[in-house]
Amino acid sequence: MAYFGFATPGGTASFRDSFAVQSDSGHFREWDDLWLSSIGIGTYLGEADEETDAAYRDSVARAVRGGCNVIDSAINYRFQRSERCVGEALASLLGAGDARREEVFLTTKGGFIPFDGAPPKDAEEFTDYLKRTFFDSGCCGREDIVANCHCMTPAYLRHELEASLGNLGVDTVDVYYVHNPETQLQEVSREVFRDRLTAAFSELEAAAGEGKIRSYGTATWAGFRADPAEVEYLSLEEVIGCAEAAGGEGHRFRAVQLPLNLGMPEAFSKPNQTVRGKRMSFLAAAAHLGVGVMASGSIHQGRMAAGLPLDVAEAFPGLSTDAQRAIQFTRSAPGVTVALVGMRQTAHVEENLAVAEAAPASFDQFMKLFRPA
Repeated sequence: MAYFGFATPGGTASFRDSFAVQSDSGHFREWDDLWLSSIGIGTYLGEADEETDAAYRDSVARAVRGGCNVIDSAINYRFQRSERCVGEALASLLGAGDARREEVFLTTKGGFIPFDGAPPKDAEEFTDYLKRTFFDSGCCGREDIVANCHCMTPAYLRHELEASLGNLGVDTVDVYYVHNPETQLQEVSREVFRDRLTAAFSELEAAAGEGKIRSYGTATWAGFRADPAEVEYLSLEEVIGCAEAAGGEGHRFRAVQLPLNLGMPEAFSKPNQTVRGKRMSFLAAAAHLGVGVMASGSIHQGRMAAGLPLDVAEAFPGLSTDAQRAIQFTRSAPGVTVALVGMRQTAHVEENLAVAEAAPASFDQFMKLFRPA
């Protein structure tokens, strides 16, 4: 069965109010009239096997029960298995009455070729999958696939969105991201890229009009962190221009996901964006343009979970592990709504959500890491 509905102001406020200690600490932030947990659960890493499936199901359920109402996935994560695990965890939570759909903020992505349950065994199986799934159905042609892995034609994204809704067991996702659109710039001109992105956004505007998504955005890796001269560089002002071309002034482009962590601070520290002729960092640009920021890779896929310099502990006192300090850095960055953390072990869920009981670091605490000793 599919669960109907989406995150609502009243539902997310009710979720916030049921976690009094975390609510008092500033764990919940208001974004687009919704109350979102400052720590969200990601579902990217792990093997495509039953053991990892079970771990994710348990972790997602434990995260929601522990005060996390932001769940992020993508159709290509673990060959669609992560989305399906999220769907199973949600069904368990909603069926047991431990959560309501309107309390949970659910996001996913489309762009990378996902495969189904496992990677192809060889080139022949890869080609056959593309032909059966996408080419024969008219979703795209071979010429629309970039780097042998990425596509964002309107029909392709529509196909992926429908598959994601089925995997997640819902009729609506709260934000649907075009996944790493900068991949296209490896093989097409910037003019062609803008046309392709505008067409993709037009399809997502239509999906929003049908109630299948509430809003959309881009989930990027390098694009918004790169220097303007680099091939994969993305200008937020230009991307929003594509959204305006697709949906007018009332477009539904509302959020961006990009990495921000102690090892990758560029979204805060690098003035690589221009808004109305003024240079600024990505986080500043997003604030100027009214775009929500969901920071990914908060512990840099585990690299920030141990061995951090002493000055990080001094900047973020009161936390007991480096993983917690890394999360505190990301959730405290000015302009960040949610710090996403990949969690597939319930012990890590417990450790990470302990940060929610602490207030975000002050700007002065945060800036200690950027000032000369």
